[in-house]
Amino acid sequence: MTDMMTAWLRTVVPGWWAGVVTWVVGLGLPEQAGTWLNGAVDVIILPAMLAVVYAAIRWAEPRTPVWLRRVLAGSTRTPTYTPLRQRVTLIGDGDQ
Repeated sequence: MTDMMTAWLRTVVPGWWAGVVTWVVGLGLPEQAGTWLNGAVDVIILPAMLAVVYAAIRWAEPRTPVWLRRVLAGSTRTPTYTPLRQRVTLIGDGDQ
């Protein structure tokens, strides 16, 4: 698996778990909470839950078996990033 795919999985899978946790928590809320929140789930609660779930997965990662790490984080390996070497030519820095 490429580093790009690994990075994508390790970002998307915890986001999916945060969505599932938010949905499950929402099932237990009283019906009036839905009108009280009035769209706050998308704007406040889901991003906050993502932060909590992501931190919990990263904390649990070294303490769990490999199969559970794969389920929670999407991959057991972390991507490696190489520095981007890009040649930049500035206008006016030519032959003088």
